Amino acid sequence: MLPFTAEQFFAVFARYNEAVWPAQVFAAAAGLVAVVLLFVRRRYSDRAIALILAGMWLWTGVAYHGLFFARINPLAHLFAALFVGQAAMLLWQAPRLRFAGAARSATAVSGALILYAAIVYPIVGMAAGHAYPAMPLFGVTPCPVTLFTFGLLLLAPSAPWPLFAIPFVWSLIGGSAAILLDVPQDWPLLIAGLVSVGLRWVENRAKS
Repeated sequence: MLPFTAEQFFAVFARYNEAVWPAQVFAAAAGLVAVVLLFVRRRYSDRAIALILAGMWLWTGVAYHGLFFARINPLAHLFAALFVGQAAMLLWQAPRLRFAGAARSATAVSGALILYAAIVYPIVGMAAGHAYPAMPLFGVTPCPVTLFTFGLLLLAPSAPWPLFAIPFVWSLIGGSAAILLDVPQDWPLLIAGLVSVGLRWVENRAKS
């Protein structure tokens, strides 16, 4: 049993989106920059992509979980710590991450996840009757950030296992809560976590 109702859950998004505007625009622009840097390669591309991801996790942990979601869910403080921890790990690994050289299967899944997180996700939400501002948005809320992260990490064969751990945990938390709260755009989280971790495991086995 969740400690809040669906109405309270979406009311948090409404207050949050109104309070942090125009952060959503900057987050979308940052996400676009990250995707462009996958194709327009520069010596700073990989580090910039990692820093963009770290910024999304840090912002979501502090601003969404810590300042807003915690008002209706006491576990949000724990979630905030996990998201800040993921940001710290991304910052630590940024000099070593290379978002290139992934297997064809991982690249295909990555493209689908990035496209879904950035474009399809809000469309599914609106089709389900979730209108702005009472809806999760790309780059500033947990579930689309997690989907986007899986998409990018799959492109980085150098990404160590710990970088998958917190996104995978959130895919289980967010995906199961989405079913209980009727947030259909978040349902793919459960599959995304399992598929992403499974693909990375298969790749590592093939290298060994």
